[in-house]
Amino acid sequence: MAEDILGLADGLKELKEYKKRLEEQLKDVNEQIALMEERLAEMMIAEEMQNFTKNGQLFYLSTRTYASPVADRKEELYAWLKEHGYGDLVQETVNANRLAAFVREQLDEADELPEGLAELVNVYEKTTVGIRKAPVKK
Repeated sequence: MAEDILGLADGLKELKEYKKRLEEQLKDVNEQIALMEERLAEMMIAEEMQNFTKNGQLFYLSTRTYASPVADRKEELYAWLKEHGYGDLVQETVNANRLAAFVREQLDEADELPEGLAELVNVYEKTTVGIRKAPVKK
């Protein structure tokens, strides 16, 4: 039985290392895609070419607009949106990690959630296996 545990531990460690290598490769590929996409878009704009077809694939220029609140001015933005009739854009959210920490605190203090809260949150535990370097024995 101990050999099964050790074998699974080796397998888990190998898979996590493999995942890390794949994530690094994916990051590199995404950077290459962004650079190539930028160069191709610049060339298409310079050639005044909105789109073209190559090998049965349509390549076309597309522009997207992104926006985010100015740092430390989110509440002002929300107030402005509400005052000008765009309040439906504003949504209250609860950070999942902070909610989980709050629930853990409540359970640590009373072994159960306060009345009314238990019906409002789903709570489950998941046991995982962490891996880190073992301390060097001297």
